[in-house]
Amino acid sequence: MSAAASTRVEKDLLGKLEVPADAYYGIQTLRAVQNFRLSGVPLSHYPKLVVALAMVKQAAADANRELGHLSAAKHTAISTACARIIQGEFHEQFVVDMIQGGAGTSTNMNANEVIANIALEAMGHEKGEYQYLHPNNDVNMAQSTNDAYPTAIRVGLLLGHDYLLTALDKLIQSFAAKGLEFGHILKMGRTQLQDAVPMTLGQEFRAFAVTLGEDLQHLKMLAPALLTEVNLGGTAIGTGINADPAYQHLAVERLAIISGHPVKPAADLIEATSDMGAFVLFSGMLKRTAVKLSKICNDLRLLSSGPRTGINEINLPARQPGSSIMPGKVNPVIPEAVNQVAFEVIGNDLALTIAAEGGQLQLNVMEPLIAYKILDSIRLLTRSMDMLRELCIDGITANEAHCRQLMENSIGLVTALNPYIGYENATRIAKVALESGRGVLELVREEKLLDDATLADILRPENMIAPRLVPLKA
Repeated sequence: MSAAASTRVEKDLLGKLEVPADAYYGIQTLRAVQNFRLSGVPLSHYPKLVVALAMVKQAAADANRELGHLSAAKHTAISTACARIIQGEFHEQFVVDMIQGGAGTSTNMNANEVIANIALEAMGHEKGEYQYLHPNNDVNMAQSTNDAYPTAIRVGLLLGHDYLLTALDKLIQSFAAKGLEFGHILKMGRTQLQDAVPMTLGQEFRAFAVTLGEDLQHLKMLAPALLTEVNLGGTAIGTGINADPAYQHLAVERLAIISGHPVKPAADLIEATSDMGAFVLFSGMLKRTAVKLSKICNDLRLLSSGPRTGINEINLPARQPGSSIMPGKVNPVIPEAVNQVAFEVIGNDLALTIAAEGGQLQLNVMEPLIAYKILDSIRLLTRSMDMLRELCIDGITANEAHCRQLMENSIGLVTALNPYIGYENATRIAKVALESGRGVLELVREEKLLDDATLADILRPENMIAPRLVPLKA
């Protein structure tokens, strides 16, 4: 310890540094903190990644103990440290920036040093007394950053994946409920922002639920298919140097038990050490969901526009005053925020894609950015979907009379009459209605093209919103 007892001195390849006495991280972590002041987002921002790192270290220690390479005392101390981290303790000690050089070495050493110092205390020693239990020799035994780090990323994604699926599923159910609630409300559908043909507001909301439901099914299948294959045991480049021949099988088997996910050894460890294809595909799926969410939020903003000069078919819950100068203005702030999240996710996917392409030979050194961007996308999507459901979708109401009025006054209504009055009559009626400002139904009645009973039958909701082939009368 230093004279002030507020620091301890540790040494590494480059020399000595004073580490805060109460820090569980060590000199290599401190160097990374000093070097990488970039995103301002530390590892602790993603608890599932921290937990996954501890799970990987626990699995490695279990395998090394079973093979006789790690003493019982050290194994017990490391296991105790890992268990405490998995339970949520010491996460604030994971201080390295998510964006870092070194292909994740700083992240791996942050984990090694924190686990080592927790273990040392459990053994009755002081932090930094690595002669009794060493971050590299013991905690990192039979590992390299190049297999421990990507394995932890995959496990972290698997651990956090359920939260994303739950948020998406709840949002789907919310849209589906609105689909049922609005099932009787006739309105005008629109294409190219122009009047098209009638539909129900319920059909519109049900379509939102269905399109997100497709993504939910894809995400459920993708995670097990893409993220359960790990390269743990490959060490530096996939050859397994410095690991016992039996280590890989044991370590991966233990990791599956510890994590609760069916992780399995990669078929080719050299390929798996350098390939980022799983992250590219998974991120692409997150982008697809973000794009769909953004399009839906665009629709919600249009449908609620007004209230006097817009479409105004639905009302979004009022969440805050909308202007510092315009009294009474309320903006669709929740959908707007989701739009911005979607843009961020799209940007994350592009950054991740470029990082995946930027690898060379047996390793991709850009993997920290890949981890950061995919974890950020999951966090943002999960939070934004919960926000959208709780603060917007569940509270949406419909302006039923206004929807009906817009539909009945729309020139697009003439499409529903086309099978009864013929295309030429329908075209003429549409043109007169457009030029005169009169209603389609008014003109049809005036010209006695259809009687009131027939019109009433045509305008029944069930006859306008589903296939109905009616032969033209001579």
